[in-house]
Amino acid sequence: MLSNIKIVLVQTYHPGNIGSAARAMKTMGLNQLTLVAPRSFPDNNASAMAAGATDLLECATVVERLEDAVSDCTMVIGASARLRSFPLPHFSEPDDMAHQVLDEARSGSVALVFGRERFGLTNDEIQCCTHQMTLPTAPDYPVLNLAQAVQICAHEVFNAWRKLPESDYRLQAPREAEKPTQAQMQAFFHHLEQRLDDAGFHNQPHARTFDRLRAVFTRAQPSKKELSMLRGMINALQSPTDESSRGEPVRQNPD
Repeated sequence: MLSNIKIVLVQTYHPGNIGSAARAMKTMGLNQLTLVAPRSFPDNNASAMAAGATDLLECATVVERLEDAVSDCTMVIGASARLRSFPLPHFSEPDDMAHQVLDEARSGSVALVFGRERFGLTNDEIQCCTHQMTLPTAPDYPVLNLAQAVQICAHEVFNAWRKLPESDYRLQAPREAEKPTQAQMQAFFHHLEQRLDDAGFHNQPHARTFDRLRAVFTRAQPSKKELSMLRGMINALQSPTDESSRGEPVRQNPD
């Protein structure tokens, strides 16, 4: 399960934080590190702060966009110091997060996403996630260092994992319950938006209509089988114009 969990750092400014995060990961059995557009990497400061975890830096994946970092994931948890207004499932207790992460990691890839040192993740980046997470802190100073936040989450995941019965380590989820990846979910959202546009459904930008629709399906967490059914249903909802363009008969209203 632990090998299915990746830590994603978005636009990290200080390379030393990358090294410290790698060290935090390795002490807790995590080895999948992905960096999104880091300011400086590779970097000697990152290697120095990694101590004995330089192998994680050498194997780290570097991409330009968060979408690329999480495209293969079935669960994406965005860490934020404040709860955003997006109606996504939210973790406020790290141990609850850890147990759900392990459940998901039985059959799919999970990403824990951490933003920039100064202002964290943007709203657009939170929308790339399936869940939000805030870590409990003292209210008068609710600011965690990036590597500290990684350490807390990694520790909670490892602690939950080591308490599992040995028989659970290799337990796989039933195929019917397998979740789609974020790439598959994004393809579904594009398909849905295109079909709604074709049908004359007017998305009001100020009302964030399609954002709310995305949130509905994100919260529902459909399985791969259910997502395939939804896409088949969308394909079946062809307008008369679509049918006539394919040369198929259009049913006339007798009135």
